[in-house]
Amino acid sequence: MKKSRSLITAISIFIVMVSTLSSCATISKQIAKISPEQIEVNAFTGAPGSNGPVLAVKIDDTNAAHPQVGLEFADVIYIEQVEAGLTRLLAIYSSKIPKDIGPIRSLRIGDIDLLAQYGRVGLAYSGAQSKMRPVIAAANIEDLGAERNSPTIYYRDPNRSAPTNMILNSAPLMAKAKNLVSAKNMGWQFGKKPAGGQVISAVKISWPNANYGAIWSESESRWLLSHNNLANLSASGIQLGSPTLVIQLVKISPSIYGDKFGGVTPMSETVGTGPGYVLRDSEVFRATWNRISAETGTTWLLEDGSELPFTPGQIWIALTDQEPIFTYLTPKSPSASPATTK
Repeated sequence: MKKSRSLITAISIFIVMVSTLSSCATISKQIAKISPEQIEVNAFTGAPGSNGPVLAVKIDDTNAAHPQVGLEFADVIYIEQVEAGLTRLLAIYSSKIPKDIGPIRSLRIGDIDLLAQYGRVGLAYSGAQSKMRPVIAAANIEDLGAERNSPTIYYRDPNRSAPTNMILNSAPLMAKAKNLVSAKNMGWQFGKKPAGGQVISAVKISWPNANYGAIWSESESRWLLSHNNLANLSASGIQLGSPTLVIQLVKISPSIYGDKFGGVTPMSETVGTGPGYVLRDSEVFRATWNRISAETGTTWLLEDGSELPFTPGQIWIALTDQEPIFTYLTPKSPSASPATTK
């Protein structure tokens, strides 16, 4: 009787073991079927993330507007010159749209040309001068501006002072948006660092009355930004920065538009071709940008004509007509004091 029970027990254990091994084999096969191609990659950043509907947001960049809200989640951020030689930002969101974004400010004419390459995006902004309204109405965008929405969507932060206190509550705004384009390839590519770059430790980018700086962080593998000589911190306390920093040299000329104080709105011309710099992996690469029409994306080529790949991740693009100042590390002695040159 005892032998029979022992035999039954042994058979039961054997069956359980076979069943367990079979289940493990099935799970292993299922895991093996998951390939890198099945992980969604955002087309704007080349990093893991969804290709959701695209929201463009106009954000104040004066000293009083800092720290800004939600910029660390943007996929692409443009720095543009506005009146009085100051800067303003155009942030592009797709992979993740945070709940709060801001401070929100008014649109500029250069934004219409910039956004044309993205397709029909949702556009969030505080307002625009009356002369620009026909241009906005004719553009291939969905106007999601503050004038069309309630103060619960564009609300005022009581801890900030006007006019830098308007914050966007994005969720109800996006719930209203219809037929927005999803993220798509914008012309730039992603890949390994090419040969031919120069090692730098820092860069300074200037406009008449504003500047940005960036230093390379080896520990974070990205460029850490400063704004007007102070660390560029988000409202969450994170220092803003990106693995790829683009400096696009453009022609900036007066437009027929202006602000309510009589200042003339400058226009940064981003259609055409011109020189620039791409910073990645602690190195700077001189390059040429090309954008053949307002509806097409911008490509970046090395001096030999080959494509210059970006590092996957958030991208900052500075539109300026001034040559940046780089702090180069001397090749003979990397530990020596850096030499600063243009």
